[in-house]
Amino acid sequence: MTPPSAPSSNVPGEYRERDRRSVAEFLRLEVSGGLMLLIAATLALILANSPLGDGYASVRDHYLGFSELGLRMSIGHWAADGLLAVFFFIVGIELKREMVIGELRNPVAAILPIVAAVGGMAVPAIFYAVVVGVQGGNMDGWAVPMATDIAFALGVLAVVGRNLPSALRTFLLTLAIVDDLIAITVIAIFYTSNLNFLALFGSFVGLAVFWVLHHKGVRGWYIYVPLALVIWALMFNSGVHATIAGVAIGMLLRSTPREGEKHSPAEHVEHIVHPWSAGLAVPIFALFAAGVAISAETITGLPQQPEALGVVLGLFLGKIVGIFGASWLMVRLTRVELNPVLRWADIAGASMLAGIGFTVSLLISELAFTEDLELQETVKAAVLLASLLAAVGASIVLSMRNRQYTAENGPEGPGDGPAAVRADDDGSGDGAAASPGTPGTGAGSGGDSGVPARSGS
Repeated sequence: MTPPSAPSSNVPGEYRERDRRSVAEFLRLEVSGGLMLLIAATLALILANSPLGDGYASVRDHYLGFSELGLRMSIGHWAADGLLAVFFFIVGIELKREMVIGELRNPVAAILPIVAAVGGMAVPAIFYAVVVGVQGGNMDGWAVPMATDIAFALGVLAVVGRNLPSALRTFLLTLAIVDDLIAITVIAIFYTSNLNFLALFGSFVGLAVFWVLHHKGVRGWYIYVPLALVIWALMFNSGVHATIAGVAIGMLLRSTPREGEKHSPAEHVEHIVHPWSAGLAVPIFALFAAGVAISAETITGLPQQPEALGVVLGLFLGKIVGIFGASWLMVRLTRVELNPVLRWADIAGASMLAGIGFTVSLLISELAFTEDLELQETVKAAVLLASLLAAVGASIVLSMRNRQYTAENGPEGPGDGPAAVRADDDGSGDGAAASPGTPGTGAGSGGDSGVPARSGS
């Protein structure tokens, strides 16, 4: 393998400086978004398991919309198909940026978290398939335990890992980005049925018009917002999950500024939309998706339900085995090296943290079991239980690691706090994985900061 070039040779210093600022803002938003998500999920569980449960369910299942446009659905589905498209729009922007100027533009430098992400999605799916196959359950939910909720994961990491190395955040963020990309692909391919090719073609035409207008420099939200809504409606009516429209539009935005521009369009739009996504769209989705009626019988019955058992084992154990195992094998069998500031116990903690599979796992639960609402509720309960177990397990491991780093390095530790953005004067950074022969060298615009580039430069 050929070692990647030093970050400074590929990404101008002004880009890296903006990256440091935007990484801090991104992490603050994700941490606060994780808190909002937790509050919404807790409120949903309280409502669903209180005397207000029937009223909560009637609101969630109340139908609104326009039948003539094929857009009449329940409030819960509006949250999953509509509001969650805003979240996936932000995901699309982040994916595009990482491919253009971030960690993913140089796969050699990011190979360890990329392989870890693949392992962390494949092994949970295998766990589910084996459990359900042996016990004779419904295989449609094989993708439920594949996802990682980055908002929750970062929130937990910020609380328990104030003195952990910045490189661990790099590893987790890069892993989560690849996780999102694979999850989007899985939803588009495996949870799409009854395609309306005319509507699908119309959505592609809309995307093409959006791209042409955007790259011709046409400005005005009053043009792009209505066009985006039309694209979303056509995608919804095509049979492809409507959140894919959000991803596609996000990836069409230009991620690099032209001469004379202070910020790229992607950076500008993300700055406006991201708070609405993290603070409103995703919490409202959680409010309607996480409202599962849980009783003692539900909890004790989970091990007897193969689909639920497959999800719990997949998220809690499959993620650990997949991420840690894939990382360990890559280091043992190839020239890729673990960042020298990290230890395998750190990777184990991050692997547990990735078992928090809230948002996308709940979405896939709804897509996989549309014909069996009782099973859907059971699987959602399994997602919540597995995510709780993963969060508790990761908190214990990472808290122990945090205390050790504090003892070794003092109260500042090797990181810089909950939104650690590390700027090394020598520009070498502390990326998640070292390339062959270049341990500790970050890649892309995240090289200096020790976290993947998140700016729109």
